[in-house]
Amino acid sequence: MTHHPITQRLAMLRDQLRREHLAAYIFPTGDPHQSEYTADRWKSREWISGFDGSAGTAVVTLHSAALWTDSRYFLAAEEQLEGTGFLLMRERIAGTPTIAQWLRSQLLDSTDGSAPHTADGTEVGIDGMVASASAVAALQQELRHEGGLTLRTNFDPLQHIWRDRPAMPCRPVVIQPLQYAGEPTSSKLCRIRRALRAMHADGMLMSRLDDIAWTLNLRGADVHCNPVFISHLLIDTQRATLYINKVQLSADVLAYLHSLQIAVDQYENVADGLLRYREYNILIDADEVSHALREVVRRKPQRGLPATLIVDAASPVPAMKAVKSEAEQQGFRSAMLRDGVAMVKFLCWLDGADKTALTEISVCERLEQLRAAQPLYRGLSFDTIAGFEAHGAIVHYEATPATDAPLAPRGLLLLDSGAQYQDGTTDITRTIALGPVSAEQQRVYTLVLRGHIRLQMLQFPAGASGSQLDAIAREPLWHAGYNFLHGTGHGVGSFLCVHEGPHQIRMEWRPAPLLAGMTVTDEPGIYLAGRFGVRIENTLLVVEGDTTECGHFLRFETLTLCPIDKRPILVDMLSDDELQWLNHYHQTVYDRLSPHVDGNERQWLRQATLPLQR
Repeated sequence: MTHHPITQRLAMLRDQLRREHLAAYIFPTGDPHQSEYTADRWKSREWISGFDGSAGTAVVTLHSAALWTDSRYFLAAEEQLEGTGFLLMRERIAGTPTIAQWLRSQLLDSTDGSAPHTADGTEVGIDGMVASASAVAALQQELRHEGGLTLRTNFDPLQHIWRDRPAMPCRPVVIQPLQYAGEPTSSKLCRIRRALRAMHADGMLMSRLDDIAWTLNLRGADVHCNPVFISHLLIDTQRATLYINKVQLSADVLAYLHSLQIAVDQYENVADGLLRYREYNILIDADEVSHALREVVRRKPQRGLPATLIVDAASPVPAMKAVKSEAEQQGFRSAMLRDGVAMVKFLCWLDGADKTALTEISVCERLEQLRAAQPLYRGLSFDTIAGFEAHGAIVHYEATPATDAPLAPRGLLLLDSGAQYQDGTTDITRTIALGPVSAEQQRVYTLVLRGHIRLQMLQFPAGASGSQLDAIAREPLWHAGYNFLHGTGHGVGSFLCVHEGPHQIRMEWRPAPLLAGMTVTDEPGIYLAGRFGVRIENTLLVVEGDTTECGHFLRFETLTLCPIDKRPILVDMLSDDELQWLNHYHQTVYDRLSPHVDGNERQWLRQATLPLQR
């Protein structure tokens, strides 16, 4: 009998836990920078569990193992965890215990009606260099509440058992030209220091990779699909130091940083930099900075060094980065036009292709080829999601050679994709009819389209948050008894991460207001397990609206330029204003894209954008 490789890894891990007298170990998703997408070196949760989704936490005791993830990954996680010994915990579903509650049940509660596992101990481990300061603080409190469990943060068992662990990435860093960035680094640093003074902070440690890239107008390639580089940035009232592997910096980049009076030190020296920091206080964003680095500052007096007061507050940088400069806004428009051209070429090709000769992976490859031919293309912004029929119901499905489904001239293909261009980042979803579709698919498709349109039609008061707008997109779905558990919209970076905050459009409360200059997606969906899924997504720009006696308003400019498939639409389900919006959008798409395609593709675009009639 062949043992599953995950069970072998669990056995090695448990040997390490016994040696260290640990009862359990927690593997969050993340790296020392709290990145959503992590470099291979820090994919510890994936290595120990086999689950490769972008969100989740694995927990292993000496006798059991469980993995928590959200609704996007329920179906994928079920498949990937089979035979591993991991139990799937569905977050936000009634009856699912928290990690602390589950650990109490495993370590303290009686499991067979007789005796608990108290002989295993009550100390739980987590890597404090990977877990954020806020996550560790919350976990410590929850573990104490659940029966006095304690947390150890200075041990990484994978250092001893992950023998082929990838090295830390070390790819070249390049300058993002001012024509695309729109604001020089010197100006950004002045704005950051001004914001810090208003928060009574003398400096800050910046650990989020996209914040550092935005601040310094630099880009890298250390993380798959994200043009960032592994680093920390320490700012005080007069100086700034970039902690990075210096071999990543060319002579031009070094000269550029020197001209800005930004010092450079090796990545692993950031803790020493915090020890040498001499200002009175420092802002530490507990959601951004690792527990281990915050502890370096907190424990300075124990090393005989002058104390540095920690200002616990949110970093001011994400809110700055979220409001795009005029150059960035124009860059988005240009990038969306080129991306739209690639999408039209792809959709025209797909319509004329023999569907039986295609698979989910082959259509992803074709779309990537067409995008790569566009000027300023720098790569994908995330791995393309191409889900045919039942696979479309798996929210973040990614085809593999084992799951790669052949297409057929029927049903729906859900295609969620995007690209990195040097002047902007794209994110678009289209659900495409490959042939005849069922009445149920038509109805669901039209409901999703209605929610998608209603959000883009909205004018809303300045100061409103995305959580206050979320129900607008969901109302047609709710009315019909449908819902989706992912967010309706997220910010998009400017040649940066495809997911960007602090603003979001989602059911959960997110207080960050939507401001003019912010980008945000509009992507409602309906997912019927084992049958099909529908999602339609455009990227939007928040722009100025009306000013009336009741106040100032904002609205959305639709940035994405690509036809929405009309074939599954039940036109009579659309209101007059929804139909008018769709026809106007399609006219805009044709006007903008038709000069950049010709021949068969232009004819296809004309047909795809003709107005719908009742």
